[in-house]
Amino acid sequence: MAETQAAARLREYETIFLVKPDLTDDNVDRIKERVRGIVSREGGKVIRFTVWGKKKTLYPIAKQPRAIYVHTHFLGDSKLVAEVERNLRNLDEVTRYLSVKIADEVDPESRPVLEDVKMAGDVEETRPGASAERESGGFRGEASDEGGDTEEETAEEA
Repeated sequence: MAETQAAARLREYETIFLVKPDLTDDNVDRIKERVRGIVSREGGKVIRFTVWGKKKTLYPIAKQPRAIYVHTHFLGDSKLVAEVERNLRNLDEVTRYLSVKIADEVDPESRPVLEDVKMAGDVEETRPGASAERESGGFRGEASDEGGDTEEETAEEA
């Protein structure tokens, strides 16, 4: 009896993986479905996929300064995580991945399957005039007050 209860308990994991920034939404969905199939085939349960969108990386990865971030939250065992990582490693579109264990002995029935979420990513890239603001160091038409009042202040003090 204790063996069946222990077998029904799974660990909770999350995996974040980066895919190349030039991939279309269909290709990202194809990778998500591949991971979803692996998790269900190995006896796990996918809780949610969240596509964080295209974001700037800290340093270039695969000669690209940006990547599409995908977060998946699932239940399974350590063999499942090894299989997911093995498949991500074999995909050319995936440049980095990281899996983290969140909790031990989670009841799969207590975790509902949530709807997938797709976020916009960096809005800065699509905003008009964003590159002009970055180059000038401030907003257009903004005057700098540095050093402008120094002559008047010194004359008043004397």
